[in-house]
Amino acid sequence: MVEKSKIGLEIHFQLTSLSSKLFCSCDNDYRSKHPNSNLCEVCSGQPGSLPLLNQTAVEFSAMVSLALGCHVPDKIMFYRKNYFYPDLPKNFQLTQYNAYGVTSIGVQGELQYGDGSTARIRRVQLEEDPGRLAYGRGESGSNFFSLIDYNRAGVSLVEVITDPDFSSPKDVRIFLNKISSILEYLGVCDTKLDSSVRCDANISIDGGKKVEIKNVNSFKEVEKALSYEIARQKTLITHKIDIKAETRHWDDVRRITIQAREKEAEHDNRYFPEPDIPTVILGNNFISLLESKMPELPDARKTRFITNYKISDEISQILVDNKKIADFFESATNIYSSPKEIANWIVTDLMGFLDETADSSPFLQSRVEPKHIAELAKMVDENNISRKTGKAILSQIIKTGEMPSKVVNETDASMIDSISLISETIDIIFNSEKAAVQDAKNNPNTINFLLGKVMQLTKARADPKITLSLIRKKLVE
Repeated sequence: MVEKSKIGLEIHFQLTSLSSKLFCSCDNDYRSKHPNSNLCEVCSGQPGSLPLLNQTAVEFSAMVSLALGCHVPDKIMFYRKNYFYPDLPKNFQLTQYNAYGVTSIGVQGELQYGDGSTARIRRVQLEEDPGRLAYGRGESGSNFFSLIDYNRAGVSLVEVITDPDFSSPKDVRIFLNKISSILEYLGVCDTKLDSSVRCDANISIDGGKKVEIKNVNSFKEVEKALSYEIARQKTLITHKIDIKAETRHWDDVRRITIQAREKEAEHDNRYFPEPDIPTVILGNNFISLLESKMPELPDARKTRFITNYKISDEISQILVDNKKIADFFESATNIYSSPKEIANWIVTDLMGFLDETADSSPFLQSRVEPKHIAELAKMVDENNISRKTGKAILSQIIKTGEMPSKVVNETDASMIDSISLISETIDIIFNSEKAAVQDAKNNPNTINFLLGKVMQLTKARADPKITLSLIRKKLVE
């Protein structure tokens, strides 16, 4: 019997583009500050303090909801989720909850990902982030301790909760990459910042008890954690050992999940409406105003690339997966209108070079700009240089930032189209490769060997069309 996995996700991401926290005026950018210096009476939970809702946070979270195909209600409420944990200064979290006929900022959506798979979005909710725990050892190395930094407490956090529509860790990672791309296009979250995106995963096998893996900080690690947990649960089933409904943490050093606690039921958190924040009426024009401000999203951009630029589905997908790369492509085509060639240079050559030479954010580390790729594509199209020469030039301008035309002038890499010069080179090859010449006379399919030798001798500068024509002419003499 094949054991089937059911996986649901709870994705948390900070609205890093905001200037202040969700319910107070403290700086939203806490990362560069000294511990416990980015606090006020509201986010530290002082008695008598009153929260004031960040309007832009509501707008950003609603934009996310719309991008995920969710319904955004006419009114929303906030609730207290009561639980004790050292990094929660109030002993409750201000979040959202679907009750009393009022929903969170987004419900009942769905998102296509990968090769046409669809995941249902149960809800999108806006809430505050807790503080941060830092762990360490004493001087002797034997005593563990934890320190609390409340700078992050109160930062705007959006949680996306899916139905258990995933059956494999690979599908989960593809879906998470799609979510990340949408956030990048919306401009609401910088997913590359440390801890800006976290993910909890709920997994069960064959309808058994659900296990939650908490707070995994990278999409690669989510995939690994799920792979391990599936293997662990299947081993327990094989040995007829009961699977506990529990919360586990991912140990990214030992590559295992570790039991943290028994999983709480929803009623354990004693949700009740936040008395200091009245029901928020979004109004009839709220959605239309948001939609007018929303940027083009990845799927729409991909469709436009296919339709307007006549490039393939696969190439379009590679371009739009990263907004910076898609922007780079469009900037280059605005300089020189040859979208297929420019897309090919970016996807096949530029990204290949950068994957080999850059550790992260390769487009930020490279000195190549759209104008470089546009000029390179034009020079090849106009037969001023060969594609092989162009690739060699690209490897140089990645390091120096020089324009391709300057590199060509300095290295004398321009295309040779002189019939006399190419003929002289062909004569040299015919004299040194007599066996290959005879083979080519008997079998025209082997002529490319001679062409390759000419290109090698001229360092790929000989015009291949002229060269091939001259070789064929000489073979019949």
